[in-house]
Amino acid sequence: MSTRLTSFTRAGLEFDVVDSGPLDGPVIVALHGFPQTATSFGPLTALLNARGYRTIAPNQRGYSPRARPRRRRDYRMSELVDDVVALIGAIDRGPVHLVGHDWGAAVGWSAAASRPDLVRTFVALSVPHPGAFLRSMISSGQLLRSWYMGLIQLPVLPELVLRAGGARMDRTLAGTGMNPEAIARVHTEVIDSGALTPAMHWYRAMPMTSPRVGTTRVTIPVTYVWGTSDPFLTRRGAELTSEYVTGDYRFAVLDGSHWLPEERPDELAELIVDRIESLPS
Repeated sequence: MSTRLTSFTRAGLEFDVVDSGPLDGPVIVALHGFPQTATSFGPLTALLNARGYRTIAPNQRGYSPRARPRRRRDYRMSELVDDVVALIGAIDRGPVHLVGHDWGAAVGWSAAASRPDLVRTFVALSVPHPGAFLRSMISSGQLLRSWYMGLIQLPVLPELVLRAGGARMDRTLAGTGMNPEAIARVHTEVIDSGALTPAMHWYRAMPMTSPRVGTTRVTIPVTYVWGTSDPFLTRRGAELTSEYVTGDYRFAVLDGSHWLPEERPDELAELIVDRIESLPS
């Protein structure tokens, strides 16, 4: 009989997990983004649990207190994907349905491409396929919207700015569409908990990522969801994503910002369930 999963381990690291919903329900793994934790999926997973799905949301590498290696290279995409593979193995109910937001979507794209044996369906929120994202850098205003990625490459300074930002940082996050409750969680769960530098190492490890990540196509069924008011990602990347999926592909546009799991949980729950139920019985 299945039991609740509270954590899993890989390579000497221990990852915390939020496991909810009926134990015997189909499994959905939800991967959070920056600068948030698994709690960002709370409104969405509650709706999915009510529909009979079991949701498992890990606090990923750098966010879980016992999974914070110090080197930048330990946050390469290959390591992040292998963490997801280890989680699916710990659940022992694979293949699973995968949902990812922001950086969690980036990891999801790579996991779906490299391990289709472990992922039945994938719903990507906000972030397009990495190949589409890179191409949008030169064909739209995406490069300007991604200026912060270059800033984060600097050591120490970005952390100092964010920790000292206080009300200014809160206003900046609010300006991107993040609600006050989510902003408060950024402070308590990321900044105050010591997760900020490890979380930024995800960006700092980007130059160490294999170029194959941007060219590998996804063969499983995919739904990609983009918000019309996303301040970080242009529609061009969204439009190009279809070229990187050979499985059944759906593109959904919602009236919302970047923070869709908290802004539009009802619509997302319907899209996720529709994606899953589209599979042949």
